Amino acid sequence: MKQKFCQSCGMPLTDDVLGTNADGSKNKDYCMYCYKDGKFLQDCTMDEMIEHCAQFVNAVNEGLEKPITKEEYIGMMKTYFPQLKRWRQTLDVNNDEAMNAFPALAGVKELIAQMADKQPIAYISSVDQEGFPWTKAMLKHPKASIYFCDAKGFKGMMLRGTMEVLTDAASKEMIWRDGDEQYYPGGVTDPNYCVLKFTATDGRFYSDFYPRSFVIE
Repeated sequence: MKQKFCQSCGMPLTDDVLGTNADGSKNKDYCMYCYKDGKFLQDCTMDEMIEHCAQFVNAVNEGLEKPITKEEYIGMMKTYFPQLKRWRQTLDVNNDEAMNAFPALAGVKELIAQMADKQPIAYISSVDQEGFPWTKAMLKHPKASIYFCDAKGFKGMMLRGTMEVLTDAASKEMIWRDGDEQYYPGGVTDPNYCVLKFTATDGRFYSDFYPRSFVIE
């Protein structure tokens, strides 16, 4: 079975350390040290939780072949914790007030736009009829994602949404470029040539060792 971790402090979850819901049942997302009777035991920020967990670095090192320092452990948690359920944040990139409230998100909106405009290659992933993801040509399932990667800047952006296959003449002529006939000998009217229209609904941006989720309206 896949190992599960507390979605508040990141510790491994086993049946004997599960937290409890308001009705006394076991909670499968949080440990007993973070969650009891349907409430969090600590009223703290993510950074405060990280500082609290950092004091247990010696216990963490017991399971590691190469020990890490407290500072290294804090750095690891700052990358991992934003992915945990309690600390995960989804922000509307069009809401400037919300974006400005988080200094770590400064410039993200501009970076997202730049990556979408300037990266030479985009990887398109869709879902086949059996439910498996395919990173290649668009299939029949409308759900898809596009990934942009800036390898030198160590940045990545994934957009999720829906894909439409457009075959009308206007759309095909708008995208067509000189030289495309090497791929489609029949030109704009080649039956194998079409245009993919992607409409994004949300995404995830990674930069400076920190992931950020966002929604698009």
